[in-house]
Amino acid sequence: MDIEQFRRAGYHAIDHICDYYYTLQNKPVASQVEPGYLRKALPPAAPQTGEDFKQIAEDYQKFIIPGLMHWQHPSFFAYFPTASTFEAILGDLYANGIGPNPGFNWSVSPACTELEAVVMDWAAQILGLDKTFYNSSEGWRSASDSVLVAVATARSRYISRNPEVLTESLVLYTTTQTHSLGKKAGLVLGLNVRALEVTSEDNYALRGETLQRALTEDRSCWPASFHSQYDDIPLATVGTTSSGAIDRLGELGEIVAKQPSLWLHVDAAWAGVSLVCPEYRELCLLDDINQYADSFCTNFHKARGNLTNALDVTPEFLRSKHGDEGTVIDYRNWHLGLGRRFRSLKLWFVLRSFGVEGFRRYIRQTVKHSDTFVSLIRESSQFKLVTPPCLALSVFRLEPPASEPETLSLAQMNTLNMSFYARLSTRPDIALTRTDLNGTICIRMAVGAERTSEEHIRRAFEVLCEEANVTLELWEKDAGGQKP
Repeated sequence: MDIEQFRRAGYHAIDHICDYYYTLQNKPVASQVEPGYLRKALPPAAPQTGEDFKQIAEDYQKFIIPGLMHWQHPSFFAYFPTASTFEAILGDLYANGIGPNPGFNWSVSPACTELEAVVMDWAAQILGLDKTFYNSSEGWRSASDSVLVAVATARSRYISRNPEVLTESLVLYTTTQTHSLGKKAGLVLGLNVRALEVTSEDNYALRGETLQRALTEDRSCWPASFHSQYDDIPLATVGTTSSGAIDRLGELGEIVAKQPSLWLHVDAAWAGVSLVCPEYRELCLLDDINQYADSFCTNFHKARGNLTNALDVTPEFLRSKHGDEGTVIDYRNWHLGLGRRFRSLKLWFVLRSFGVEGFRRYIRQTVKHSDTFVSLIRESSQFKLVTPPCLALSVFRLEPPASEPETLSLAQMNTLNMSFYARLSTRPDIALTRTDLNGTICIRMAVGAERTSEEHIRRAFEVLCEEANVTLELWEKDAGGQKP
């Protein structure tokens, strides 16, 4: 493909993307294909000679699009929001258009390094983060990366302070509701991971007394001479994926303040962006984040020195004059990979096009739509909220008529809701996910698509009512679903 062929193909690609968004609402939310569909549709081997790009693009529409879940669909309420914008799409296009740009040293592309530092400062400011985040903030590719790097940094600090102590004494504390990224970090780094129990009475939030009890129990297993050398890592969450729970950072922070060997990481990958709205900063415990967190994930990090010490590996061929002088950032030392994508360009485009008020308007819109859904759930005789709603996430379950729930066991209620969700998951016009909160099966409704309107929220509730009526009708007919 030469430059002019690329120009023509690019025009067609943009046209296809625009047509996709014009027709998105008419598509099924989730893919309707069966496993193995693509292998049956494609040749068993790559072509020996090049094919016309027009045919390749047509095959993308024919074979690939049907196998995708449409996360930007206005009736997508599953998992978590991954809202995209046309500005972000164009940012990716420009970033990829200049070819691969590894970005491991400032010298290989100064703009990549310096733009990231600038937009990270912008983002830290609009989120209300403490000034210790400015200019020394570190960004990662994902929340999973950030946890892994933060834990690696804490482990490095522990080893440097206590070279004679085994790393087996380092414990990563999560909760039963923490995202799986915490357990994965422990597996990758070979650390002990202890998931602490949280309760519905505390809205599934980690309490300080729970952490302190675990610390005391674990330290009693080690010789007294080791007790002053612990460098454990509590992993707290602001907005858990399952229920939107917010751990009690103030209580955890008081423990950390008294035991400086502890490293407190706060994962706010989902809820953290809501800090752009001043009215949600108290809910999301911004003051506690700024006061107590050693590391914080919405792509920012305080502890630059500890981080680069942990991950600085500089062979001779990667050395540069400015890097050796310490006058520039070399991003290869801020994460696990060598290269670094030019993603700051994408964020730069979006921040400039939306402005701070545009971001706030989007967040407020999703919360408003979620509030509409919550009001419908509360007015219904068929559904009940399982946890207090958090921002744009609500968790609920189907319940039989008011006279029956008290006579049904938890197992029966779970069976009812699994049947309900099984029906919902086969619908092509909506996508939700279920979760398990300490043995209680329930349904999650996460609002986040930019094109979702109140009409889509009300239609989603109608779908829930339709499937609930059928589920309850079948439940009543099934002898196994009757009262014990």
